[in-house]
Amino acid sequence: MPTIHPTAIIGKDVQLGEGCQIGSHVIIEDGVKLGQKNTIRAGAYICQGTKMGDQNDVHMHAIIGHAPQDVSFEGEPSYTRIGDRNQIREFVTIHRGTKPESETVIGNDNYLMAYCHIAHNCVVGNRVIMVNQASLTGYCVVEDQAFLSGMTGLHQFTKVGRLSILSALSAVNKDIPPYMMCGGRPAVVLGINAVGLRRAGISSDVRAEIKEAYKLLYRSGLNVSQALEAISENLKSEEVKHLVEFIESSDRGIMDGASSDDAETLQPRKNFA
Repeated sequence: MPTIHPTAIIGKDVQLGEGCQIGSHVIIEDGVKLGQKNTIRAGAYICQGTKMGDQNDVHMHAIIGHAPQDVSFEGEPSYTRIGDRNQIREFVTIHRGTKPESETVIGNDNYLMAYCHIAHNCVVGNRVIMVNQASLTGYCVVEDQAFLSGMTGLHQFTKVGRLSILSALSAVNKDIPPYMMCGGRPAVVLGINAVGLRRAGISSDVRAEIKEAYKLLYRSGLNVSQALEAISENLKSEEVKHLVEFIESSDRGIMDGASSDDAETLQPRKNFA
């Protein structure tokens, strides 16, 4: 049976799974569905249209599934879908889809630190880390194991590739390719995310291929189409194939690479060589 604090307010037709713990002054609106062993801490607010899996930990005053911040939203039914074992820290805000029957989707094992914002219709994969005040605008996509540092902002419809890392205070207006390290205002690619790749268990051979792909994209003088052709011909790992597919499917285009002429950046100039 779930444990519900007497000050919590639970709406109609709410489903609470076995072992859920609902803290003081929590509000759960009509029709919300929570799986098993979720912890909803004091003052959190979970809105209609939210469906959550198992073993999530929602901290104090987080708001999940509220109406999107979109002037075109007219109150039609839309949804928020969250997987399992996510840590959603204090004052995080996650908004539901803006178009009728659309949804915002968050996967499994993500860590969303205090004051992060995930806007309407975003899709966040698995094992993503968003540091304090990292923000996603509408329709952003964040692939598995990406790392968004504190106080970063992304343009609408931007995509963030798997195992990429974005430094603090950065502003992103183009897609971040998988496995890359980037930062600045506007953000630029600075190299590969070598530390993240090692920690993720990516083999040295594959890391070498990713580094070669980076050189072809950003240090060879080839345009993107020429670089992708060279990468596809010479590099065969599944990770590099994913990198190519990500770039080929990009609508906004991928982030530029750093050069010695870039003045607006968060990285020392000595890293540009």
